Amino acid sequence: MQFRDLHRQYEAMKAEIDAALLGVAASGSFILGDVVAGLERQLADYVGVKHCITCASGTDALRLSLMALGIGPGDAVFVPDFTFFATAEAVAMVGAVPVFVDVDRATFNIDTSDLNEKLTAIRNRGKFAPKAVIAVDLFGQPAEYDFLVGYCRERGLILVEDGAQGFGSSINGKRACSFGEISTTSFFPAKPLGCYGDGGAIFTHSDDYAALLRSLRVHGRGTDKYDNVRIGLNSRLDTLQAAVLQVKLRHFDDELETVNRIAERYTELLSGKVKTPIVPKGYCSSWAQYTIQMPNRDEVQARLRAAGIPSMIYYPRTLSRQTAFAHLKQTPCPVADELTKTVLSLPMYPYMTDEEIESVASAI
Repeated sequence: MQFRDLHRQYEAMKAEIDAALLGVAASGSFILGDVVAGLERQLADYVGVKHCITCASGTDALRLSLMALGIGPGDAVFVPDFTFFATAEAVAMVGAVPVFVDVDRATFNIDTSDLNEKLTAIRNRGKFAPKAVIAVDLFGQPAEYDFLVGYCRERGLILVEDGAQGFGSSINGKRACSFGEISTTSFFPAKPLGCYGDGGAIFTHSDDYAALLRSLRVHGRGTDKYDNVRIGLNSRLDTLQAAVLQVKLRHFDDELETVNRIAERYTELLSGKVKTPIVPKGYCSSWAQYTIQMPNRDEVQARLRAAGIPSMIYYPRTLSRQTAFAHLKQTPCPVADELTKTVLSLPMYPYMTDEEIESVASAI
C-alpha cells in the first residue's frame, strides 16, 4: 500500500481518538462508567464470550484470574519457559509454584509432550497439587488449544489462556481469549490492540467468575464501595484508555488484515535465508511480533542497527533462569534455552510500507 494511503488511514483514526479523549475530559467520568462498560460489551462480542472484565494491566488480569480460581499456596501451575516474566510472576504472587515447560521450536508455544512429562513428575513427587495450565499465545499465535482444552479437562486441570500477545488471532475462526476457562489479554501499547498506557482484560463464559472478578478488581467490593467482602486489588481500566480502545477496536480487523499481509511479504522475501515463523493450518496470527531464527543472530542484529533498522530480542533469558525463580531449582528447558540465542523480532506494525518491508529484508 502507498504511503499516502497509510498516512490517511492513520490520520483518520487519530482524529477519532482525539475526539474520544476530549469527550471523556468533558464528561468528568474518569474511572469505570459507561465508556468502560461499553468497551467490555464490545470486547466480549468480538471474542465470542459472555463476559469481559477490564482491569489495569495484563499482569493484573492474570493475577485476578488466579485469585478468582482459588489458586494459592501448595498449588502447581504449568507455564511455558519461553515467555514474558509476568506469566510466572502472577503465579508466584498468589503463592503458587510455577512449573516451567519447554516450548515448540517452530511455534514458540507450550510443548504438549513436555507438559505431560512435567505433570507426571509433579504428581509423582507429591509435594504440590497440579491445578492449572497457563498457555501463552506467544508473538500473536494461539497455543495448541485443540489439544490443550481436552487434555486439561481429562486431567482435572484448569486451562487459563494468556492472550496478552494474541488478541485478534484465531483457530479455525474461533478467536483467541475464548479458549480458557478464564482468558486474559493486555492493552500495553506494543500489543496487537494497544491503548495509550497500561490496560488489560479478562474473558469468561462463567457468571460466577465474572461477578467475583468485578469484585476483586475494586478492593473486593460487595454491594457498595464501602462494603468490602474479600481482599482484592485496585485494578481498574481508566476511562481515557477505554475511549482509545473503542476507536482502535473499530479499525482492528483492517489492521489485522494488514499485518498478516506484511508477515506474508516478510516470509516471501526471507524464506531460505533465515528460519521464518510457522503458522499451522487453520491458525491465524495477530503478529504481535514477526520473529525469525538464525545462529548468527547477534551479528545480524548489529548490522541492522548500523543500517538504522530496529530489532528486538524476545526473550534473552528463560523464566527458569530468572534470578527471582532460582530458588525453585527447576531443570532448564533445552529448546527454550536455544531460542534465547537465536530469535530476533523485526519491525512489525500495520502502517509499514512495502518499501520499509523490503528494506528490512534486504538488510538481512
